[in-house]
Amino acid sequence: MQDLVAVYRRLAKRSNYPLHLGLTEAGMGAKGVVASTAALSILLQEGIGDTIRVSLTPRPGGDRTEEVQVAQQVLQSLGLRSFTPQVTACPGCGRTTSTFFQEMAEEIQAYLRERRGAWQARYPGSEELRVAVLGCVVNGPGESKHADIGISLPGTAEEPRAPVYVDGALKLTLKGETIVADFLKILEDYVEARFGPRGGGGSGDGSAQRNVAVGVHQADITLPKNHA
Repeated sequence: MQDLVAVYRRLAKRSNYPLHLGLTEAGMGAKGVVASTAALSILLQEGIGDTIRVSLTPRPGGDRTEEVQVAQQVLQSLGLRSFTPQVTACPGCGRTTSTFFQEMAEEIQAYLRERRGAWQARYPGSEELRVAVLGCVVNGPGESKHADIGISLPGTAEEPRAPVYVDGALKLTLKGETIVADFLKILEDYVEARFGPRGGGGSGDGSAQRNVAVGVHQADITLPKNHA
């Protein structure tokens, strides 16, 4: 990994050609994901790189979709490009003996993946949506306020109430057996209101994204050089 970083730094200084980044012998599983992420992130943060790829050794019978997903997540985590709405969720602790918030976070993530295609076609800018799903009152309200829309579920021994925050402000509190369904309805309404025609579409923050492309394994993609 260190060799790759050193070589691309030298290339960036000595040339003005578009650079395609990728760690070919990254490996498989978590090791491959971490190695590729570490190498690409260093270079991209320094403004080096015009296209990227992630090369992972697939599981027997597996495909290469994970490579594209990891590459996209690297760019989105660095704030360079947005591909899909993001879910922030706490890791869990002694205050969250129930797995409800974990199940809810997984269900919301699955819902966002399912709706991604339709939202992108109908609601430009919705790929920048930030959703928070937290498991107790300690971190829940704060993280939810920093997301576009968030929910703070009750932790151990807490009152069974789930406050929902929209654009940093408390909107309402959910209770009962339909918390997940109710939150997904609020989420859908929020996307329509913010990214639909009446909402003006887009994030409205005026931030520019770098034009870094994700390449499929052993595919060449040529783009104008665009170092930040």
